[in-house]
Amino acid sequence: MIKLFELLKSWGPPGALVMAALDSAGVPLPAGVDALLIGIGIASPQAAMLAALLATVGSAAGCLFLFYIARAGGQAYLARETASPRAQRFAAWFRQYGLVTVFIPTLLPVPLPTKVFVISAGALGVAPLSFLLVVLAARVPRYFALAWLGAQLGEDAVPWLKAHALHFGVVAALLFLGLYLLVKWKGRQARDTSEA
Repeated sequence: MIKLFELLKSWGPPGALVMAALDSAGVPLPAGVDALLIGIGIASPQAAMLAALLATVGSAAGCLFLFYIARAGGQAYLARETASPRAQRFAAWFRQYGLVTVFIPTLLPVPLPTKVFVISAGALGVAPLSFLLVVLAARVPRYFALAWLGAQLGEDAVPWLKAHALHFGVVAALLFLGLYLLVKWKGRQARDTSEA
């Protein structure tokens, strides 16, 4: 992992594209893209925003790749990929909360599972455009903020993120709660409309 990280860091922004595509397609690279964007921002501040843009494109491509594999495999693929009790719980969350479960982990730079939610979205027939828009709505602020932090704070970017980990956790919980309430309200509105 360290050798791959160093190689892709030496590529600059194209390395961010490749790493984000691999990470989002299901290759386990925990926090690799985040660290790479910060590293590129530190090493080459003028390339930070290009790296963020390419990481966003790579992540969207990787997520769509995994999404379409799950879509082609359907329920059987979902059952195979969510065999563990933990993964089954995440798949159940997706059934209950929908794309909120994709948005939160793709937005926040804290280690939250994304793969199971992407697979669930594909296997359960979510519209590809809706899925892509949710991924972009989360990745754009995350990746551009991390690249900006690296460019602005330099070597202090990682300690700053660690010092604010609790804040990110609280934001995640509040976002989840807010989006959950919105989903419930929309669901109730749809039921009321269909019963009328």
